[in-house]
This record gives sequence, structure tokens and C-alpha cells, in this order.
Amino acid sequence: MHSPIETDAVIIGAGPVGLFQVFELGLLEIKTHVIDSLPQVGGQCMELYPDKPIYDIPAVPVCTGRELTNNLLKQIEPFKPQFHLNQEVSTLEQQTDGRFKIVTSQDQQFLSKTVFVAAGVGAFQPRTLNLDGIEFFVDKQVFYKVQDPDLFSGKKIVVCGGGDSALDWALYFVGKAKSITLIHRRDEFKAAPQSVAKMRELCAEQRIQLEIGQITGIKSEDGLLTEISVTGIDGEVCAIELDSLLLFYGLSPKLGPIAQWGLDIDRKQIAVDTATFQTSTAGIYAVGDINTYPGKKKLILSGFHEAALAAFAAAAYLAPEKLIQLQYTTTSPKLHKALGVSSPTFG
Repeated sequence: MHSPIETDAVIIGAGPVGLFQVFELGLLEIKTHVIDSLPQVGGQCMELYPDKPIYDIPAVPVCTGRELTNNLLKQIEPFKPQFHLNQEVSTLEQQTDGRFKIVTSQDQQFLSKTVFVAAGVGAFQPRTLNLDGIEFFVDKQVFYKVQDPDLFSGKKIVVCGGGDSALDWALYFVGKAKSITLIHRRDEFKAAPQSVAKMRELCAEQRIQLEIGQITGIKSEDGLLTEISVTGIDGEVCAIELDSLLLFYGLSPKLGPIAQWGLDIDRKQIAVDTATFQTSTAGIYAVGDINTYPGKKKLILSGFHEAALAAFAAAAYLAPEKLIQLQYTTTSPKLHKALGVSSPTFG
């Protein structure tokens, strides 16, 4: 097990709100370590809609999830946060000295004076196909995420799902794969309208085969998945030969170990005080979609507001004897120094 990292603040969750929490703490001279269960920063924005437009970020008429993430990363550069990705927080326990001991799934330990839970709706895990024997083929011929598109060139591909990921990849592989079959349980799709229209156009040209139904069986030969059975809404069963099966049933949020941390939980969300966004445990704060309070709205901009108040509350918690003054990035030389920018002169 690694030696514990001692720090003033650990942020659990590297989505937009977690990243902005870095910024707000940085302005108050509080250094941070950030942990996330995903292999990249950006949370839902990067996992679910990296290239889809977002329209409700103040002063940004439109940006993609990827652009928002990249801009936040650029904004927090001066504060040099340290990221610990692809690991989930397994345990969180308060020590006799008041600090919190955090242990991750990669056996990394932290001793932190404060903790900020910005875990969105929990750790994301792909919704899986519940079918006997399918587990053997996962990451061999059955995939819940495409990491190397070249692996599927020239293959007979079956894509399952009705959202953006399923349609985006089905469209992407046209002309690259030997054949593409799209399977969805109903003839209605939740993807972008232009993607649905393009898919139907390619179906009419017989470049994509569309099957409405659900996978109900698999057939293998010599350790290889060779065929799936699809049962249609009329009860008819058809067999589809394949080399690769791409499953996009969405991501399922799991509260996971957070439920065991002794915090007040209300319907799988963490209850907070709206003056400080502190949880039922002093020194632990919750911001973004993971928290709940009267009037809560699950919006990124709400999470940004919560991160600002949580940062000021944490600064007071860390140094109760110190007067924490509200300063403005427009005029404060101290904040300009922290941000690495020169102070403007007026007049």
C-alpha cells in the first residue's frame, strides 16, 4: 500500500463541478487532490455527451461537454491539482486528529483535513446484458465502450442501444465494418434527430440493418461468439451472425461505498446545509448532483454556485481564527498573483 498523501482537501469527482471546486479552493490558497472512478476527467460531460452542445453555461452561448471540460482544466492550471483517476474511493474514516483517511480501490491513501464529494450521481458503471455466458466474451468480442475503433474494421458488427452512443458508432462504422446491424427494443430512439434521420437513410440503402427486439440468446463455437438470437416484439426469433457485439445500454450510477460513510443520505443523495454545503459530518462537503436540499436543481451552474460557498466554508473550517475576506478576481492583486496574471491599471 502506498504511503498516505497528506493534504488540506480531497475532491471526489472530476466532473465540471469537481473541477470548478479546485478553482474556488485555489483562490483561497487551498491545494487539492482529485479522485475519480473514470479514466479521464469530465464526468458525465465526457462519458455521456462529449460532443453534444450545452446551452446553459452562463456567458457561454454554446459549448460541448469536451470544450467545457477543457476550459475548466485551463482555468485551474495555476493551482496545479493532482489527479488520481480510474480509482474509486473505497473507505472514508475520520481519525482521532480530525483528519479524514481515504483509501481508494488502487490502495492509494490520503489524510485530508477536508473532503468535497462532487461525485455526480455516483460512480458510473455500464448497464450490462443479463444473459448466461455473455461474461466470457466481454472485452474480447463483447464491448461496452469503444476504445480502439480500428479493431472493428472489416468485422460483422452488431450495435445495441437507442441513444447517442449506439447511433454515433453505428454511423461511424458504415464503410469501415463488413456489416452493421443495429438492435433496439423499440422503433423510437433517444439520439439526436439528425443521427436518427441518417440511420434511417442508411437502412433504406441497406447499409445498416435495423432489428427491433431484444437479444435473448447467444451461440458460440470453439470459444468464439458466432451468433446471437433476437426476439422481436411479435415474438419471432431471428439469428444474426457476428464478430463483435457493441452494447450501449447507458451508464448506471451507483452510490457504492458513499452509502457507508456515515453521512445523512436522502434517496441516494447527500443532505447538506445550504449556507455551507457541509454534510452531516463537519469537514465533509457535497456539491453538484450528489447533494440534496429543498429547491435543489440538478444543473451545472447550480453546482458552480455550491462549490463557491463550500470553498469559503472550508476555508473557515481550516483556519477558524482567520478572517476570510471576499475578494474579486477583477481587482485583487492577491488573486491575480495566485492566477499568475498581472494586475491591470485603471484610469
